[in-house]
Amino acid sequence: MMNQPPIDELAKKTKGNKYILSILASKRAKEIETTRRNELATADKKAISIALDEIYNGDVTYTGVEGEE
Repeated sequence: MMNQPPIDELAKKTKGNKYILSILASKRAKEIETTRRNELATADKKAISIALDEIYNGDVTYTGVEGEE
């Protein structure tokens, strides 16, 4: 089974930081679960998959934090 989108491509969206990627994805997945509960009940994708797709497509972005290089 192949992961789509690829983890290395996703990590590029967070400046190569996989920890930040996991936090960003989990927070977005939680938002999706609370706002689209009915839609998820009939969807074939889980909230985390939708969140990762949104990050990969650029719909959700990481801008960094103050003081970070």
